[in-house]
Formats: sequence, C-alpha cells, structure tokens
Amino acid sequence: MEKDLEKEKLIKRISELESLNDQLASELRFLDDLLRKVGFDQGLVTLKSAAEELIEHENKDFEDPLS
Repeated sequence: MEKDLEKEKLIKRISELESLNDQLASELRFLDDLLRKVGFDQGLVTLKSAAEELIEHENKDFEDPLS
C-alpha cells in the first residue's frame, strides 16, 4: 500500500516535470524565433556568442595595464 502511494507520487512528479519541460522548450523555441526575426542569424546560438564577446571586451577594457 505504501509503495503504491509512493509510486503514485513519483508518477505525478514525473508528469509535472514533463509539463514544465514542454513549457520551457516552447519558450526557448519562441525566443529563438524572435531572435532570428530581429537579426540574430542562428537565434540563441548567435546571441550567446555576441554576449560572450561583449563580456570578453569589457574584461579587457578593465584589465590593469601594469599587469
């Protein structure tokens, strides 16, 4: 009886996680599509690359010239 209750809880939790995963995947697809429409050729991939490049340039701007 206790095992059945635990199994039901696990099945419910799996269902909740699957639903959350579906929502997140849908949001990512939507965001990727928006980014492509505003000029990021590869969507999220291009945005991530641009953000990393900006951070790299900011870090170089603040480096100590004496080091």
